[in-house]
Amino acid sequence: MLNQSNINPGTTSAQSLPETPLTHNAKYSAIYASRRHHIISLIVISSAILLYYILFFKYNGMTLDRLIGGLDKLGDYFLRMFVWKNVSQWPFGYYFKQILITLGIVFAGTLTATLLALPLSFLASRRVMSTPVLNLLAIVVRRLFDIMRGIDMAIWGLIFIRAVGMGPLAGVMAIFVQDTGLLGKLYAESHDAVEKRPSRGLSAIGANGLQKHRFGIFTQSFPQFLALTLYQIESNTRSAAVLGFVGAGGIGLVYAENMRLWNWDVVMFITLILVVLVLILDKMSEILRKKYIIGEEVPLYQSETSKSPH
Repeated sequence: MLNQSNINPGTTSAQSLPETPLTHNAKYSAIYASRRHHIISLIVISSAILLYYILFFKYNGMTLDRLIGGLDKLGDYFLRMFVWKNVSQWPFGYYFKQILITLGIVFAGTLTATLLALPLSFLASRRVMSTPVLNLLAIVVRRLFDIMRGIDMAIWGLIFIRAVGMGPLAGVMAIFVQDTGLLGKLYAESHDAVEKRPSRGLSAIGANGLQKHRFGIFTQSFPQFLALTLYQIESNTRSAAVLGFVGAGGIGLVYAENMRLWNWDVVMFITLILVVLVLILDKMSEILRKKYIIGEEVPLYQSETSKSPH
């Protein structure tokens, strides 16, 4: 027999009632409406992108016949790249000399930019320049970084060729200016993302500002600093070939000469050499990352008593 005293009328809720089709529809109507909204948004965005491409191609005279003709020529160029003729007569010494010049341009420009961008990045960091006056200086430095990296490397190369003449020096200066702006901005952002507690702890034990920046901020941002610098060296190895087209020296000059003479087999050879160089640099970067970022396991200290069998 059911004991009526054990029934608490106040515990009765809508959750204990059986779910009817009406409450089911009310419960999931918001989900269905949100799904329809996402589908409509996807259709609208896709249609807008498609319309953009159609208008862009039509306005610039890019017809289907022109595209097919370009693909045919591109296929012919690729066939020429894989048919190597008179290889024994190629000036390999000249080619490898230009490759070494390109590497010299890359390392000189990137490392010099790193040495300047690192101290400037602290002046652009909101974490370091925290007072109103210093924050104004940080804004000026960040705008300077925007100007330096906002101009393409090839444009900087043309500017410095007019200033110092054709040759590797113009290439070094072009890489230096653009990388100073790019790396300075990225270094400053890595400083801003560090944890605050180490700097507070250093302040509590009487450390000065330089010590807090060195051990409280740069110690944490060093992995990003190393990773960004190594990546930029790899990237500049690929980009430095463009500088040769504008007269800044290096392997780009070989590219320009052989493309003008339709020596696509030489172009493929130089391209393969650059790919191998990038692979070597990537492997070196991986070794440095493992050593200085990931680190090595340090064995825990064990006393002689803990080592004994008893």
